[in-house]
Amino acid sequence: MKFLNYVAAGAALLALAACAPSTAPATGGADEKTGTLRVWLFDEPNRAPKEKVVAEAVKEFTAAHAGVQVEVTYIPTTPARHEKFKGAFNDPSSSPDVAEYGNTDLAEYAAAGGFAELDLPAGDLTPGLVESATVNGKQYGLPWFIGIRALYYRTDVFDELKLEPPSSIAELTETARTIRAKKPDLYGIAVGGEYTFGALPFVWDAGGDITALDSPASRKGVKAYTDLLTDDICPPQACVSLTGGKTVELFASGKAAMGILGNFSRSAVDAGAAAGKYAVVPLPGSAEGSIAPAFAGGNNLGVMKHARHRTLAVEFVELLGGKAYQARMYEAMGNLPTLTSVRDELAAKDPFLKPFLDTVAKGTKFVPIDPAWVKIDNGKVIPTMLQKIATGQATVDAATTEAAAAVKTAFGRS
Repeated sequence: MKFLNYVAAGAALLALAACAPSTAPATGGADEKTGTLRVWLFDEPNRAPKEKVVAEAVKEFTAAHAGVQVEVTYIPTTPARHEKFKGAFNDPSSSPDVAEYGNTDLAEYAAAGGFAELDLPAGDLTPGLVESATVNGKQYGLPWFIGIRALYYRTDVFDELKLEPPSSIAELTETARTIRAKKPDLYGIAVGGEYTFGALPFVWDAGGDITALDSPASRKGVKAYTDLLTDDICPPQACVSLTGGKTVELFASGKAAMGILGNFSRSAVDAGAAAGKYAVVPLPGSAEGSIAPAFAGGNNLGVMKHARHRTLAVEFVELLGGKAYQARMYEAMGNLPTLTSVRDELAAKDPFLKPFLDTVAKGTKFVPIDPAWVKIDNGKVIPTMLQKIATGQATVDAATTEAAAAVKTAFGRS
């Protein structure tokens, strides 16, 4: 794949600078063919497997490029990363050539003019993943891996109660209620009032959107999700404060019969009481047999605007983000590849991936690619809405009206 035609690199960078805010740094960078290529990658709780794969990529890259060294720095994923990137955007001397970044951070970084525009043909990527690396029609990264959520369920419980995996939201709700009634020691499904990415598929499936939470469609989706936060499924007093991570813990510990968990939750479940007693299906939509759109979370690889080794930077992104190393990163870290061909090859070996890949194939969604999303997320606009409904502090109409007003304020709209 060819990600950036650097024959016209100067023009591309000047165009990027022209569309950036007035506070953006002046165009910098160079196209040196030797020296040290600087790379920033995210640190991990267990970094060793990732570090091993990256070291293999570095060895291959330097063997093919005489006079080139690669310096990899692992940076924290905490909120402090924003300041680190901001410093690199404004100080060429501190800028790496290549950087890994979260796709929800893209709008903020693109607005600052920190990354070079890449010529990234869709090719082996689904449209939803291309969108997660695109701002205003311009692509600023290669989607490196994604995180997709689906419905985990306890096979032993379903077998005992002679239940089938739900194939619609209505069946999901009724099945969860049945389990709770027959096994009061279990939550029918673990859902959380602070689980934004668990709730959004219900909104998107209904035809709603984050930018119009007070629309009839969004309200339908919000109600479908909050109908699960009830005493006969997942009691509000226990579930209203649950985050996505806490729902994983509930399911893994054997306290819930179902949960909306990610492909990245597999190791946690396998380490808990539910190990060996669960299966996964796509999260169903409202229509019988449909699949609800999932949030395509994940990380991208980008080339910094101040990169001093432009061509080398693109070539390293091509290598590390290519088929061979996406497969190795899955084997090492469980990161779901963005390239369709790699996912298909892995799925043939590992049936666990099928429900997640079926979900991707049906189409994924993303948060608004706008700096406003950071305000919406940090302000807990969606969790507050869900919690007020679940606890009876507000009706669906009142809570969604309030949330929609907060979203408009974040976008600077009256």
